[in-house]
Amino acid sequence: MSGTLKMRILALSLGLTTLFTAAALAQAASAGKAPASAPASAEPAATKIGIVNIQDAIFASNEGKKEVDALQQKFNPKQAELKNLNDEVENLKKQFQAQGDKLNDEQRASRAKEIELKQKTLQRNYEDAQTEFQQAEQEVLNRIGGKMLTVLEKYAKANGYAVVLDVSNPQTPVLWASQGTVITKELVEAFNAANPAVAPAAKPAAGAGATPARPAAPHPAPAATPKKP
Repeated sequence: MSGTLKMRILALSLGLTTLFTAAALAQAASAGKAPASAPASAEPAATKIGIVNIQDAIFASNEGKKEVDALQQKFNPKQAELKNLNDEVENLKKQFQAQGDKLNDEQRASRAKEIELKQKTLQRNYEDAQTEFQQAEQEVLNRIGGKMLTVLEKYAKANGYAVVLDVSNPQTPVLWASQGTVITKELVEAFNAANPAVAPAAKPAAGAGATPARPAAPHPAPAATPKKP
């Protein structure tokens, strides 16, 4: 993820002018001076703290859902190819185990070598597909994430948030937060409004509070090659 998305704390420089003005007024009053009136456009100091999961917000947005569908469609053929190759390797392993005691040493060595070569091909193809998928997913996160942070800044300023913490990373320092401080859903709604996109085809609704679906990486991971009987 880019440095922008890895940012754990988004500190919005909102309300500083107002705070300094209030401090100046208090100092003037204590000195017996008549304070000058604050500008009519002065905004109240931002004091609220918000919690957001940027990655969930990205994949829950209409644009994110479209990208998830597109990624899944793109990698479905590769996933089917990996499954077929994996099934082939598994069938060879079963035959090898079933016929092992009926084969001579040369036949056992030949079968084991064949399985090993196909296993290596499967492993290599799997790793290549995994890398390609992760790069494609990261590109989506970076592209939509930049727009998401722009919307977040506007939303935070408009709603009086002084700080917004991103808890996308499992290693976040945030240990607990009141549900009332979580603004992921509100951010998604603001993003959809600011970035109109045709929503993907409706799917069965997930349970309340469910994590937005992310594109599934190619699988399965290859199993170990059997040893010679």
